[in-house]
Amino acid sequence: MMDIARSAVEAALSGGADYADARVTRLSCEELVVRNGSLGSAEAPEDMGIGVRVLKDGAWGFGALPLGRAVGLEGGQRAGADAARRAVRSAAALAPMRSEPVRLAGNEGHVDEYSTPLEIDPFGISLEDKVGLLRLADESMSGADETVVRESSLSLRREEQWHASSEGAALHQVLVRSGAGIATTAAAHGQVERRSHPASFGGNYKCAGWEHVLDMDLVEHGPRVRDESVALCSAPACPEGKRTLILGGSQLMLQIHESVGHPTELDRVYGDEVDLAGSSFLTTDKLASFRYGSELVNLVADSTVAGGLDTRGFDDECVPSGRWPIVKDGMFTGYLTGREWAERVGEEKSRGSSRAEGWYNPPIVRITNLSLMPGSWAFEDLLADTEDGAIYADTVRMWSIDQRRLNFQFTCEAAWEIQGGKLGRLLRRPTYQGSTPEFWAGCDAICDASSWELWGVPNCGKGNPMQVAEMSHGASPARFRNVSFVGSEA
Repeated sequence: MMDIARSAVEAALSGGADYADARVTRLSCEELVVRNGSLGSAEAPEDMGIGVRVLKDGAWGFGALPLGRAVGLEGGQRAGADAARRAVRSAAALAPMRSEPVRLAGNEGHVDEYSTPLEIDPFGISLEDKVGLLRLADESMSGADETVVRESSLSLRREEQWHASSEGAALHQVLVRSGAGIATTAAAHGQVERRSHPASFGGNYKCAGWEHVLDMDLVEHGPRVRDESVALCSAPACPEGKRTLILGGSQLMLQIHESVGHPTELDRVYGDEVDLAGSSFLTTDKLASFRYGSELVNLVADSTVAGGLDTRGFDDECVPSGRWPIVKDGMFTGYLTGREWAERVGEEKSRGSSRAEGWYNPPIVRITNLSLMPGSWAFEDLLADTEDGAIYADTVRMWSIDQRRLNFQFTCEAAWEIQGGKLGRLLRRPTYQGSTPEFWAGCDAICDASSWELWGVPNCGKGNPMQVAEMSHGASPARFRNVSFVGSEA
């Protein structure tokens, strides 16, 4: 496959390209859902193809074609050459319309391999064992008349890449991720409420093997999830007004994603995503001078962290993975960049934040693994230090944020009112609002590493046409002062 990728690069250069890279990608997935005791869905799609990206006369061009599962060298080289010619033609057509030529930050021609570390290959587990685990998890949520839907799910993904460039890069990567979760919905007293574990929207995902699925111990948590969904149907709604908020890790993960990850994508800052994904309030004049949050807030981008969904050897521009601060001691210090964008903020090299969905898309700037660094508080001590009437909330239910990633509103699945330094009564549908810098400025306590967890986002959409990417966000519970809560229902 590497010979096919190299051949496509050579064809692009022969056709007049100034720069070229080619990715051959093979993708295999498994998606299983057991719903109310029965197999609700079972899918195992496979996909393979080649994408060729070129620069000619300062403009990008891209071409892509599928490859058959049993493609040979000759057939693959023909497809790669065809994709290369298409890419060169599109670049030539677009060059006269460019406002300014594309300039790439420097990069070495790396030759390397990377594979996700695995203890147990998830694709080696029998279908019988996978469905059996989901059935046990489903059964663990049974036993309540109010329950109307029980759902257990499993999601596996294996992506293999062969990537070559005209700068001499030759990279082979095998990326494997596993995810699973449970959820139950109850209906009673005119309310319909849902509880999920370990997170909403399918659970939690990591670049890891079957061991990650086993570690979640879904069966053990089934009765709690069932009972909480039932109890929420008769719980009072979370009261309105300003109060202290402690966010659990799975909710704080999405807060990081929406109010830190997306606004720090540099292509968005320059308006490259305005037509679909919006822009950013985080303009370049704010770099190294803007206070993003309190002095406790340290947010780090890291495409090397163990288990991260964007943990890999190289991004889709052949740039090595790395680690760097986005917010340091509350101050904004860095963007997510690709090779086209790095020089705009005076950086000689890309941060390695460009990725593509599959072989059929060119890479764009994407959020990498982005985490809030742990603080010094034990969770029990943080509760004991927090006043009565404060709210602990976790697990997102719905959300919205404006196109500049400034003003937001989140509704969680559940909340607990803090009383006497402990979690008190259960509250339904807590809904909080805020403005990004004001919200992070209100952070006055973060739990320690013993509560820190890496949470996976498998469905982040961006681009036009839309591309879906995966990344992770690490967080432990954190406290925020003077947060506005609003009524979410009558």
